[in-house]
Amino acid sequence: MSAKAAADRGELRDPKLRDRELGDGKLRDVVICQPLRTPIGKYGGAFRDTRPTELGEVVLRGILQRSGLPAEAVTDVIFGQCYPSGEEPALGRVVALDAGLPVETAGMQIDRRCGSSLQAICNAAMQVQTGVSEVVIAGGAETMSQVEFYSVAARWEEEDPGPLLDRLARARVTAGGRNHVVRGGMVETAENVARRYGISRRDQDAFAVESQRRAVAARDGGVFAEEIVPVAVSGPDGERRIVTDDEHPRPGTDLAGLAELKPMLGRQLRDATVTPGNACGQSDGAAACILTTPAAAAQYGLRPVARLLGWSAAGVAPELMGIGPLPATSRVLERLGLTLHDIDLIELNEAFAAQVLAVTREWGFARKDHERLNVHGSGISLGHPVGATGARLTTTLLHALERRGGRLGLVTMCIGGGQGMAAVFERIA
Repeated sequence: MSAKAAADRGELRDPKLRDRELGDGKLRDVVICQPLRTPIGKYGGAFRDTRPTELGEVVLRGILQRSGLPAEAVTDVIFGQCYPSGEEPALGRVVALDAGLPVETAGMQIDRRCGSSLQAICNAAMQVQTGVSEVVIAGGAETMSQVEFYSVAARWEEEDPGPLLDRLARARVTAGGRNHVVRGGMVETAENVARRYGISRRDQDAFAVESQRRAVAARDGGVFAEEIVPVAVSGPDGERRIVTDDEHPRPGTDLAGLAELKPMLGRQLRDATVTPGNACGQSDGAAACILTTPAAAAQYGLRPVARLLGWSAAGVAPELMGIGPLPATSRVLERLGLTLHDIDLIELNEAFAAQVLAVTREWGFARKDHERLNVHGSGISLGHPVGATGARLTTTLLHALERRGGRLGLVTMCIGGGQGMAAVFERIA
């Protein structure tokens, strides 16, 4: 029987997971329930004064409320975050406590840069599979608007601690360690990819225009309503207002407007092509879902929407981090006995248009293949709240699969420091 035929019969499983024995039995089946997210806020926008714990709390409370899951049933809360601080150490634990979960509920924070919250979901699945946990809420939160400036010398050099460092900018330079310092940050890696694959400025801008068109259409058409939990914030005047929609999509974006933008590394590189218009936006947001066993889902009245079939992480040269989805996707599909032709919908995070176009070129995508890729836009149009993006992609994918009646979906992304992640999900009809 082919892998696709097995999938159509609901029998598709990673054989290495399916057959592995764990002492008293096989790994347990895991289902995903109630994937939700907050709206995505622009950098310095609606969530400028909102802590990541607050965004995480909103999502967690929304999951409990919409699913009916009792708070005491949650074993662990795993949240991805790329820019943690002393204000909320071990983000998942603080979010759990702030949301009113019992003190017995464990919590932690994971950092695999842009793949952090997807890794949180994968780790949660493994915990449930192995019997370590019964019910886990996994996802991520990031308020990039609130990432701090810091000094590594202030503790000892009281009179002259030196300049404050911007944690956002600094991490993009240092993510490859001392042997792979990328002084131009992630933008430099995108320029490297564009140069290697011959991706033109016009092609990047054209991709960005289409991303914006899809995101605006989805937002204005109410497509995201079922996956978004509104967030209450205080305005400059102190009045509370409710944020219900993504802030980053820009209606009316066209090629002429994008052509006027200057490349971000234009002073350093004569052939620079990456601009704020064809790159992802710094953003704020949170997303999460429930992972549990089918038996526990039935016990608590949860509705499973999908299962995680398999996942993979892979490393690439930090200077070319944008091609990370290539080895990661290849590994997981090979392990599952699938090809890209078997995948109904793909969420490939748009860190940069150049990076997406390089990956799809290597995949051999034709025009029709782009109809199943990022059907509602992605990082360029929706934003990239790094620690939450993997879970956001998963949330959007699972809702889209259900609306369209698709069966298999792929979430994949490049990761700062030279990594890629990919995960394949199967919708439960």
